[in-house]
This record gives sequence, structure tokens and C-alpha cells, in this order.
Amino acid sequence: MSNIRFQALQAVLNRTTIEVKLPSNKISDYFNSNVFDKQKMKEYLSKEAYQVIVNSIERGEPIPRDMAEQVASVMKSWAMSKGATHYTHWFQPLTGTTAEKHDAFFEPTADGGAIEVFSGDALAQQEPDASSFPSGGIRNTFEARGYTAWDPSSPAFIMGRTLCIPTVFVSYTGEALDYKVPLLKALSALDKAAVDVCHYFDKSIEKVNASLGIEQEYFLVDIALFHARPDLYLTGRTLFGHMSAKNQQLEDHYFGSIPERVYAFMQDMETEALQLGIPLKTRHNEVAPSQFECAPVYEEINLAIDHNQLLMDLMDRVAKRHNFKVLLHEKPYAGINGSGKHNNWSMITNTGKNLLSPGKTPKNNLMFLAFFVNTIRAVYEHADLLRASIASVNNDHRLGANEAPPAIISIFLGSQLSDVLDEIETSRISKKIKDDALLWQGIPKIPQIFKDNTDRNRTSPFAFTGNKFELRAVGSSANSAGPMTILNMIVADQLKKFKYDVDKLIKKGEKKDVALLMVIKKYIKESKNIRFEGNGYSEEWEKEAEARGLSNFKTTPRALDAILSEKSAMLFEDTGVFSKREASARHEILLDSFYKKLQIEARVIGEMVTNVIIPSAIAYQSKLIENVKGLKDIGLAASTYSAQIDIINQISEHVNFIKSNVEQMIAERKKANVIEDVLEKSLEYDEKVKSYFQPIRYHVDKLEQLIDDSIWPLPKFRELLFIK
Repeated sequence: MSNIRFQALQAVLNRTTIEVKLPSNKISDYFNSNVFDKQKMKEYLSKEAYQVIVNSIERGEPIPRDMAEQVASVMKSWAMSKGATHYTHWFQPLTGTTAEKHDAFFEPTADGGAIEVFSGDALAQQEPDASSFPSGGIRNTFEARGYTAWDPSSPAFIMGRTLCIPTVFVSYTGEALDYKVPLLKALSALDKAAVDVCHYFDKSIEKVNASLGIEQEYFLVDIALFHARPDLYLTGRTLFGHMSAKNQQLEDHYFGSIPERVYAFMQDMETEALQLGIPLKTRHNEVAPSQFECAPVYEEINLAIDHNQLLMDLMDRVAKRHNFKVLLHEKPYAGINGSGKHNNWSMITNTGKNLLSPGKTPKNNLMFLAFFVNTIRAVYEHADLLRASIASVNNDHRLGANEAPPAIISIFLGSQLSDVLDEIETSRISKKIKDDALLWQGIPKIPQIFKDNTDRNRTSPFAFTGNKFELRAVGSSANSAGPMTILNMIVADQLKKFKYDVDKLIKKGEKKDVALLMVIKKYIKESKNIRFEGNGYSEEWEKEAEARGLSNFKTTPRALDAILSEKSAMLFEDTGVFSKREASARHEILLDSFYKKLQIEARVIGEMVTNVIIPSAIAYQSKLIENVKGLKDIGLAASTYSAQIDIINQISEHVNFIKSNVEQMIAERKKANVIEDVLEKSLEYDEKVKSYFQPIRYHVDKLEQLIDDSIWPLPKFRELLFIK
């Protein structure tokens, strides 16, 4: 066994489970303990200052600087009482991860002493150097200014000994350089549009918040094995590796007993998450070996996304304490399930009503149908843009494989709701309304729709699941703000159009409920092609989807074209979520990230093949040659060592193929690297350079099966997948 692999496996065998001590047996005793939430604000702030913060959170009202001074002062006092010595503006640049720059509360005084200081200005705004963050051409390299500004709607929290203040991140000229700014704009647009539509049914509704529950899937691998795999370490996925004889085919891992070491990690991670206000509720084994899932209670969407970004960072920190590495890559292992981040989305009014929860009366059902059908039509109208929002080089490996939805955007409703929409589409509206029960001729009333009205369809990218839509296509490593910005924006735009169409009919003399039903019926018919109840993996669906006019962008560069379409440009302008410059910048940033990740993978393949794989193959081949020479020298017939000769030949064939194809891949990479246009470069990497990955892998995996196990240098799938 090679030295590195042997040492890694030995380290795994020596692991012991770390004991986790809970702060209390009751989660409620320590939930939010490290968060400066409303309860603590009420305790520390004056009544006037507290109300200003509440108005900012609930109504978006600006916070006067004098009040910011008071908030900063009490926030510092609270943070220091928890052991904090530093503060940071915590933000989400377009790198896909979070960012922070720590400053100490400490400041020296003129007399040689020191005091702890935290001003309202420091709370409200900072100026981190923005020169090395992706900007997509929004600013020149020599223009380094970028500003972070406090987001009061997401509470400050303590991580370690640092007070973290959630913020937005913008350029010197005001363009968004992060995920949060467009999300907040989209949520504001949705709020206004949804409230306007709600007033057809209930004038008391003053605000609509989008809610979100994010199911986070992930893999765990022992950290020693992780460090013994350069591909995992550098790219997040295994670029080589033959499938283990036993993997997920027995389906015995799903919802199975959680391994002891993993359980300890989960307890530790959940305890810290709960102290940070992340309302984790669920944990379980997922389908693939060493794959798991955690899920929180639903929250307001901006907070839910902040919590998920924080959770991913927290999982990685805690995992190291337990000698694990968390793999958030969408497809770390070929041949078994990948990981997603299922986004469960709905709309909630300030009166507590879920607008996607069917009611018990026809009138309430009509309100539900208005929001339900408009969401369907929004996705139908902007399916390409929604597909672009979940596109990444990582997710390209996952979509359409092993329980991940396909790249074709479709909507699953279930038989009951599909039947309801079909009935509405084909029924005639009664113009003479006596009561709510006689709106439709042939239908006594719109039927009661139950919460759990259908089974789930795991092959659907966008499925209705009782009182919410589940966007299943988001990748496990993604920032959900990207797709959620698009979803909330397109629904907001659609609701505005719905109100315009309904008001137009009312002005023509139609009664309100008739106008509502007429427009709903029209939208049902227009968006019918996006609805699909069958198997999204089937070849038949690909053909049918093409016939229906639905797009099927299987790779990221082609999918991202939707961001720059005229249709999207009009949408961005009408909603005010993205300027033309911001949209173009994001398109460039996403393409830049795409080709660079493929570039890294290609380099890792080349290095591992040259420095690890081929030398190991030759070493084993040399041992076989020595064996054959020895057998020949003692006079044995050639037939007695024909098997060795066969293996020697096979090794040569595989090595020659691998070496030749790596050289060709490198040549293609050199051609791609001199291309200046980022789209052309991305396509060159996707269509030319990446085309060598799988053939090279195939032959490397064949070598893994041939070479003596004690010589093979890399931990194998059977060692990576089963936690000891």
C-alpha cells in the first residue's frame, strides 16, 4: 500500500468519537443566544430606538444616524459581554462564498491607554477593498472602492469572538457587487405587486413576505482521506475513481441509523447553528453512502438565505473538529446521487395567510388560484432565466442524474390540481353571478383543495408540494439568493401584469370575480405547456418538451445566454432589480467562474496523471515484468505467465491512451487560454477541453482495477464512501 494512502487509512482507523456537551437539554434555552435579535434589542435599546429598528425591518424605513449610534453602543456592549473583541461587516460577494474583514473594538488613547469603541458610522458602513472581488467589468482594477452597508432586517450575530453584521456590498458608483442587493430589490417588488393583488380579496393585507425553507444536502469524508486525494482537495470532486462494488444500490443508507461519529458532528454543528438563530429542525441520512441532509424551519427569505450561507461555513468549521471534511460539491462521486439544495418557497401575508395554501371556501380558493396560476405563468414565461439562475459547472454534473431534476424546466402539480386547472380552462364563465358558488357553469364550486393533495415528483425541477413550490434544481454549493432573486422577480412582474389585465376588464364593466376568473382561465391556457406530471428523466419527455417549445440547455454557457436576452432586459428594467450593466456583469462573472473551474480540473487531471497515476502503473508493470523474466529464466513455458503478459499489455494500452489524451487536452487548453471573449473561452473549455475528462477517467479507472491494491496511491471509493 502506498505510504500516503496507508497513513490516511491508518488515521481513519485510529479515530475516536468526540463527546459533545450540550448547553442545555432544552433547545429553547440556548436558541438565538449568540444573536442580537429583537428580544435583545428590546432589552438593550430605548423604546424609541427599538421602534426605529422595528420600522426599518418591517417597513424599510431609514435609520437616522443618531439612532445608529445608540444601536452601535448597545450592540458593542452585548457583544463584549459574550467575549467578542472584533467586529466585521459580513457580506456575500459574487465569489459564491461569504466575506469578512475584522476590526478590533480597541483604539489607543492619547495618554497611552486604550478604550473599546464602536460608532454608528462603523455599524452603518465600511469600505473594504473591492479590487479583488468579481465585478464583471463594473469597475477598473485600479478602482478599489466598494462599500458595505448594514442590513437591519438580518440580525447581527457572534461567530467565535467576532461580532458579525450582515451587510450589502456595492461599488463606488452604486452597482450591486453581491447577491443580497438584487434579492432585496426583488423582494420589495414582490411585496408591492402581491399586496396589490391581495386587495382584490382582503383590504387588510399590508405586506407580503416571501418565505423559504432550504434543505441542505452534503457529503462527509474523513479529513485524512480528503487530503490524500488531490482532486477532492483542489476541485471538490473526485476526477478519478472506480465505483465501489457496494454503493447505494441496496438503498440501505437512506434514513438509516446515523453513524456515531456523524451523529456527534451533527449534534455539535446543530448546537452552534441554533445558538446563531438557524432553526435547524431535521437531520437524516440521504440516499448515497456518507451523504446527509439537514433542514430548517421556514423563515423570511432574506434571513433564510443568510442562515444557509452561514450554515455552510459553520458546517465546515465544525467538521474539522470531528476530523471530517464537508463536501458541498453537487457531484463529488460519479455514479451515485449528487447533492442539491431544495428551495421551498411561498408567500406569507402580514395577517399570517400563506397565499399558496388552498382555502376551504370558493372565495379563498380563488385567492389561492390567483397566486398559484400566476406563479405557474411566471415560470413559463421566464423558464430560461430560471434555468440560468441555477447554472454552474458543478450543477452541470448533477442535473438529470440520480434523483436530480433535468435541465428542462417544467412544473409538477399533481393530479388533483391539474384536474382543477383543466376544469377551469374548459368551463364557461357564468356572467350572471348570484353567489360565489355559481361562478362556473358545470362546476358547483371550485373544489376544496387539500394541503397534501399529491405525491411528490423527484424528477421535477419545480414542484408544488401542498402549500409551497419546491425548486429542486438548485445546487448544494450555490447561494440560493441567485435563483430566489429570479423567482421573486418574475412572480412580481407577473402579478403586476395580472392586476393590469384584471383592472382592464373591470373598467370595461366586468364584475371583479368574473374578471379575476377570466384572466386566470386565460393564463392557465397560455402556460399549460410548462406543466408535466411524468418522468423527467425519460427520452420521451425530452422529445415532448421540444415539441412543446421548452428549452433544454444542458450546459452552463448556453443556459446563461438568457441573462442577456431582450426579454430579460425588459424584465430587469421593469422591476428595477438589475441595471443593464449589472446584468451584463453577472453574465461575465458566471462565465468566468465556469471556465476557470474547468481550467483547474484540467490542470489537476494533468498533474495527477503525470505525477501519480502513470508512475504507479509503471511501477506495478515493472514488478510484473520482473516476475515474467524470473519465470522465463527458470524455464517455464510462456503459457504459465500469459496472464501477466496480458496485464502488462493492458497497462501499456491504458497508459498510452491516457498520456496521449492528456497531451491533447493540454493543447486544447492552451488554445482556449488565448481566447479573450469570455463566452467563446467558456464554450471552448466546455466543448473541447472537458471532452477529454471522461475518456481519461475511464482508462485511469481501468488501471485502478488492474494495479495491485498495495501500490494504488489514491484512497478508493470503498474507502471514501463508508465512514468508520
